[in-house]
Amino acid sequence: MLELKRMLAGISKLQPEDVRLFKDDDLMDDRKLLTDYNLNASTAKAQSPATIGLAYKLTDSGKFETLEITPLSTPPELPDVMKSPETQSHEQTVN
Repeated sequence: MLELKRMLAGISKLQPEDVRLFKDDDLMDDRKLLTDYNLNASTAKAQSPATIGLAYKLTDSGKFETLEITPLSTPPELPDVMKSPETQSHEQTVN
């Protein structure tokens, strides 16, 4: 997690200690890995992205902002050729 915070620091120009990351509503531990939170290539894909909350330390008060996650977009449905056979057979039985 600390490495991810360092990457974000390069973008935001804030120090890693001025950033908090959350999985759901739980504060993520800097000593853990993304995989410790079940975030990996098979659980976070373009068609089903994972959400990580991000909160910055406020410069005027020194407190962290309240976490607020607002969905910005919904990924489009995958074309049939990219779907797994299990997904295709499930959709055929539902439809």
